[in-house]
Amino acid sequence: MKIDIVTIFPAMVGAALAEGVVGRASARGAVEIKVWDLRDFTPDRHRTVDDVPYGGGPGMVMKAEPFAAALEGIRAERGEPDAVILMSPQGRVFEQPAAVRLSGLGHLVLLCGRYEGVDARVAAALATDEISIGDYVLTGGELPALVVVDAVARLVPGVVGDAECVAVDSFTRGLLDHPQYTRPAEWRGHAVPDVLVSGNHAAIDRWRRRERVRRTLERRPDLLTRAALTREEQQARAEIEDELRTRGVGRDGRMRESDTKEPRS
Repeated sequence: MKIDIVTIFPAMVGAALAEGVVGRASARGAVEIKVWDLRDFTPDRHRTVDDVPYGGGPGMVMKAEPFAAALEGIRAERGEPDAVILMSPQGRVFEQPAAVRLSGLGHLVLLCGRYEGVDARVAAALATDEISIGDYVLTGGELPALVVVDAVARLVPGVVGDAECVAVDSFTRGLLDHPQYTRPAEWRGHAVPDVLVSGNHAAIDRWRRRERVRRTLERRPDLLTRAALTREEQQARAEIEDELRTRGVGRDGRMRESDTKEPRS
């Protein structure tokens, strides 16, 4: 897979990409990542990438021309991309199914905005998609682009050493991951569940499947609306929901109001 990132802060992006799983995968050629400085594609000596907004208002808007020139440079050197993604608060929220879809493509280009925003003609004429990583405001598209690269690259075969780790990740099937433990078996009064040190691998597998359902019900019940549960998981869900109702926890994972009020004297 080839990934190109267009930004006005190439050193910032490049430093992050040099570390961890993605950095090692890039070094051995499992993914080919290149960072492009948007200012290299400006025609003036001041390397201007922004201008005042039409209609007035605060801040500056990033110009369309440098992004178009950068894409032309990428096409000339790296070939036609399968997707050109503008990192934008107006985009679709990035979730695991999108990461899976993008990981199946051969060549991605990520465009990073800054300032008050990007000229709308970039999204209309240059990008094939807009992606947001959440409903909050950041100072630019660099961190969102890094999030997308990390989520997508780790799904590319050969990037993560143990493929099973990817197969059982949180969100892969619409469920959160089960609790994880390592040595020591007891720490500050907290012991590892007995089943995990029992040596009974079938029992451990059943416990993990059940705990994935439990954790999702307790923390992210909204995920279960689109999760494809096995018959065993459906049964576990019904049993755990009964347990939670007994404890006074609603379907949204919150304590019911009647159970959280202070008792009257």
